[in-house]
Amino acid sequence: MRDESSIIIGRNAVLEALRSETTVERIFILDGCKDGPISTILREAKKQSLPVDFVKKERLDEISYEKKHQGVVAYVAAYKYFTVDEMLSSAKEKGEDPFLFLLDGIEDPHNLGAMIRTANLCGAHGVIIKNRGAVGITSTVVKASAGAVSYTKVAKVTNLNQTIERLKEEGMWFVCAAMDGTLMYDCNLTGPIGLVIGSEGEGVSRLTREKCDFVASIPMKGDIDSLNASVACGVLAYEIVRQRVKK
Repeated sequence: MRDESSIIIGRNAVLEALRSETTVERIFILDGCKDGPISTILREAKKQSLPVDFVKKERLDEISYEKKHQGVVAYVAAYKYFTVDEMLSSAKEKGEDPFLFLLDGIEDPHNLGAMIRTANLCGAHGVIIKNRGAVGITSTVVKASAGAVSYTKVAKVTNLNQTIERLKEEGMWFVCAAMDGTLMYDCNLTGPIGLVIGSEGEGVSRLTREKCDFVASIPMKGDIDSLNASVACGVLAYEIVRQRVKK
């Protein structure tokens, strides 16, 4: 259950939030409600590629803590997201090659928090997450990051593959993790680089993997065949750090 401070209730309030700098994460609308104000909210949500759920009255009552919701409730982020450009600017200001994490559909808030913590400690300039099909910055993520969220830039993007293409134009290279990849020690991971980590169950999606310049594998000798997503992220991130320091 969310804190009341992270919820906006009512048509006018939700619409104003959509038109302001407030970061809206998800909208819940009463199933069957299609009048003028709701249509306007839906148009604004579509412009911003925001997820919208049509739910029954009982569910909306539960989300809103009260019944005067006028058929619409929105979740808002307690965290103000950054832009990818701000991450690149941060690297430039430090005189460093950009080093970014790109997370492909991470759904577990504990994993996301751990990855943000790793990003901060290994000197990455930011973490890019997907707008849909992935967890955003929640109170659980903040706690799992051990405070790193306050010092690490996190951006949300609608299309991860398009973001990779755009960053390639900026001179960045990309590496993703997969069991059938080249041993990570044999990959040249220096220079401007983006580390792509896939979801807990599916890994990196096929199209995103095809966008990557390197597919790296982590040596494993145990009896099971995979690492937790955040652990794999940490292992690869510090191989990048090792190579950057060695350079």
